[in-house]
Amino acid sequence: MTPDFWLFAAVGFAAQLVDGALGMAYGVVSTTVLLSVGVSPANASASVHAAKVFTGAASGLSHLFYRNIDWRLLRLLTLGGVVGGVFGAYVLTSVSGDAIKPYVVAWLALMGLVILWRAWKGTRPRVFSWRSPLPLGLAGGFFDAVGGGGWGPVVTSTLLGAGADPRKAIGTTNAAELFVAAATSAAFLGSLLTGHWQTAGLRGLLWSLAGLIIGGVAAAPIAGWMTKVLPHRLLTWIVGLVVVALAGWQAIVLF
Repeated sequence: MTPDFWLFAAVGFAAQLVDGALGMAYGVVSTTVLLSVGVSPANASASVHAAKVFTGAASGLSHLFYRNIDWRLLRLLTLGGVVGGVFGAYVLTSVSGDAIKPYVVAWLALMGLVILWRAWKGTRPRVFSWRSPLPLGLAGGFFDAVGGGGWGPVVTSTLLGAGADPRKAIGTTNAAELFVAAATSAAFLGSLLTGHWQTAGLRGLLWSLAGLIIGGVAAAPIAGWMTKVLPHRLLTWIVGLVVVALAGWQAIVLF
């Protein structure tokens, strides 16, 4: 095992602990670290989505055990997310994803402020409208594939901004991410095999990928428990602060 394995195992553990408990940040954190060491955006996104297949399975099982999943919401988010993720992978292997990142940052900032407002007002969860999760999943899957992370920030933050129960929103978003990551990974593989995507350097990321997977899987059960026991208002505050912090950091990097 190389030093990269232990570094990315620690990154994967910390990222999944936040992602599994708050419904966001695994892809953003992991992709940011990969990009910081010189990995190309397409390679970083492909690697992170491959890792998400394993971490998503572990996280989904954890949330299933703690009854944090809304099944109807799961079906609608998954359907939209799979279509959006496949299309996003195609776009990322064709053009640069940097052009749409400012729009994602603006969306994150807006949703973070809405969530913080709801936490401040102490707004109680309400029944979420079932007419919009499908296009929400479509948008989340697309931005997740193009940006290497964005499923949780887009989907979870929007659900919470609309007044969904934080535990159900977080648990369901994490469970749906397994299917979205699998579809997106298959799209990247298809692009590579058909010659649509010519890339080099993926072989050198194998130990980093293994670290992300093992660290993330180890953190998943702890994260599911944290979602179950944290108070509703505290959880909403934490999610809002994380979203605003992520948006602020991305804005600094971009501008």
